[in-house]
Amino acid sequence: QVQLVESGGGLVQAGGSLRLSCAASGRTGSMYATGWFRQAPGKEREFVAAISWSGRTTNYVDSAKGRFTISRDNAKNTVYLQMNSLKPEDTAVYYCAASTTTRYATSDGRVYDYWGQGTQVTVSS
Repeated sequence: QVQLVESGGGLVQAGGSLRLSCAASGRTGSMYATGWFRQAPGKEREFVAAISWSGRTTNYVDSAKGRFTISRDNAKNTVYLQMNSLKPEDTAVYYCAASTTTRYATSDGRVYDYWGQGTQVTVSS
């Protein structure tokens, strides 16, 4: 089993920044790719960003490109999502997810086996 705990969410004004963290514990040796997803009220869950196990490959939803950066520190079993130039439409609960089956930075939520409890990000206009 792998446990994921997100932190770093909060309330920020448009144009501001937040850094989300996803700390993994348990059988972290079985983890491969890690991703961030978000879900706004009344909307379906949306892929935001993903990173391969090595950290050499990343993948972003178009709306996050140039504003968000995903990174990982495997020594600390932690994945980060740096979010800059935040917009009100970024408001959502952000979830971290880990895959034990793929090394690739995939946007397909079906290949992620473990999910965190989520952290709320609210961007005011």
